[in-house]
Amino acid sequence: MVNEFIYAELERNAEVIRQLLSGLDEATFRWRSAEGKWNLLDVICHFYDEEIEDFRARVKLLLEDPTQRWVKILPAQWPEERNYQNENFEQRINDFAAEREKSVEWLRSLENPKWDNGFEHPKAGFVSAQLVLDNWLAHDLLHIRQIIRIKYEYLKAYANNPLDYAGDW
Repeated sequence: MVNEFIYAELERNAEVIRQLLSGLDEATFRWRSAEGKWNLLDVICHFYDEEIEDFRARVKLLLEDPTQRWVKILPAQWPEERNYQNENFEQRINDFAAEREKSVEWLRSLENPKWDNGFEHPKAGFVSAQLVLDNWLAHDLLHIRQIIRIKYEYLKAYANNPLDYAGDW
């Protein structure tokens, strides 16, 4: 069952994300590879907000009432609008993990969910609850890759040696 795989991965990813981010010093989690690029604090704040306002909320809405309109969100603007740089990094990691736990518990509690429920989005076409669930996991994977890329770029910026011995990035 693919959805059980997704639930398990979402649950595991909370710990993966926690392990990738916990214990970093402030210089590391605030570092940016270039002006306008996200740092690790932006990423974890984004994870937290998306967990609550995007994926869980939208899957729930699609399952319960697919005719109801989605609240518009603008995640690319959130770091600035929500002043992510004033958030507590470790607290936001814990907050995200707690929200993810709620999400997985909720997903596993569903009885006979109608994953085919959806609506015709003006730009994206038909958006089903299953499509949003699948993309919830894809979103995790994209941002886990982003975390790893930022950490690699940080190492590259401060290492006293070339990193090509490790292999091609």
